[in-house]
Amino acid sequence: MNRSANEVMRDVIAAAVIDGIGALKAASKGLPNTLLRDIGAIHANTAVADLPPELTRSIDDSVRGALSKLLREGYAVAPSRPEAPRPRPAQGTIIPRRGDNAPRTPRNDGPPRGPRPPRAGGPGKPPRR
Repeated sequence: MNRSANEVMRDVIAAAVIDGIGALKAASKGLPNTLLRDIGAIHANTAVADLPPELTRSIDDSVRGALSKLLREGYAVAPSRPEAPRPRPAQGTIIPRRGDNAPRTPRNDGPPRGPRPPRAGGPGKPPRR
């Protein structure tokens, strides 16, 4: 029976979540306060290194299992190919602006700027010294 990639990934993610919850329970050693503290410490910016070691191992096992399950189901899993870096234009090259046909010149073009003229005091403001 052929299964769609959505079905396979749904099964993989559900298994990973259940395994992760089990790993968090194991990390808390049966103490509910520790379990709540560990769950409360997880947020969107949590790094993998900040997770309990049991949960990190569970995530690693889930990733390995997901890749092998995808291969068993007949999906191709290829290594990522890093993009070749784009060559940067030489300094001083005129680069057209986005959506604008006028060329952009480097900022260091033109005469050097001198000191700013003194600010004139507005009404009710004492002059700057």
